[in-house]
Amino acid sequence: MSTKPASKVVAPLKDELDIVIPTIRNLDFLEMWRPFFEQYHLIIVQDGDPSKTIRVPEGFDYELYNRNDINRILGPKASCISFKDSACRCFGFLVSKKKYIFTIDDDCFVAKDPSGQDINALAQHIHNLLTPATPFFFNTLYDPYREGADFVRGYPFSLREGAPTAVSHGLWLNIPDYDAPTQLVKPRERNTRYVDAVLTIPKGTLFPMCGMNLAFNRELIGAAMYFGLMGDGQPIGRYDDMWAGWCTKVITDHLGLGVKTGLPYIWHSKASNPFVNLKKEYNGIYWQEEIIPFFQSAVLPKECTTVQKSYIELSKLVKEKLGPIDPYFQKLADAMVTWIEAWDELNSAAVAPVADAAKKDASSSSKK
Repeated sequence: MSTKPASKVVAPLKDELDIVIPTIRNLDFLEMWRPFFEQYHLIIVQDGDPSKTIRVPEGFDYELYNRNDINRILGPKASCISFKDSACRCFGFLVSKKKYIFTIDDDCFVAKDPSGQDINALAQHIHNLLTPATPFFFNTLYDPYREGADFVRGYPFSLREGAPTAVSHGLWLNIPDYDAPTQLVKPRERNTRYVDAVLTIPKGTLFPMCGMNLAFNRELIGAAMYFGLMGDGQPIGRYDDMWAGWCTKVITDHLGLGVKTGLPYIWHSKASNPFVNLKKEYNGIYWQEEIIPFFQSAVLPKECTTVQKSYIELSKLVKEKLGPIDPYFQKLADAMVTWIEAWDELNSAAVAPVADAAKKDASSSSKK
């Protein structure tokens, strides 16, 4: 795959969006993304050995945090941030002061569309976030706010204003995002199918969120984007983004917000070791059969009018319903509370009811 960079492109929302990257290595992959990322601020969360120096190509505006920084900034609350796992990326969400976040893994490159043009993944995510979602009634032409599309016959006019989009979940070409058993069964499988579509995940429907190509409205849902306790010292790994996705979907459904999936695509370049992955995922593969029904049945009280209140209530349900499965879930529920405490401490102005922010977003992004 060619790594020749394109010319510099227009950077929408460049003063309102941070790009968060978790890494353990030099960020040479940024060279390919330079035309699309260079005008944005990067927050790099260095995992693993804090004494190791991470090289960032010249010309990028960035701040870099390692474990020593996390401990210094959060003090005892640093215990809620995972170590030796990409879940550490959520620290970047915590310290950002921007309205929007785009997060990407360091083994993801610029993909090409079927015409051979480089895909500006960030621009597509921004478009997804700035146009409404349709979680309450499915439109069979997918995204009705896209140019050349509209609501189909039979779609209620009372719902055509849509709901504010809180999350934009992108996809990947080349290496699929498979679990370890599927990797072992299909070691040579590659995703070559480009589907030119964006759809809203319906209310009441969960999905497996992948964190390697993800954007969200930090003001609307940031406090729920906690990637859990994973990696070093924990009995599970590789479920960090899925945990955040399940929690987030329950809360967006409760607060009347939308989640989109589909475009944009990135090129996922590296298949991780399935045997290492199996060791990390082993407990999760069993636990998810009880975790998913838990989230499917979770109901939040109407008094939960903010993301923080909703998340605290969800943590109580986790302790009550999932705690008997394994002591890990007791610990995770406590970490969820610690996360919200850290969020409020670093983001004291961001505790207004979501409805207020949602109304503001909806009024500025109504159709046509």
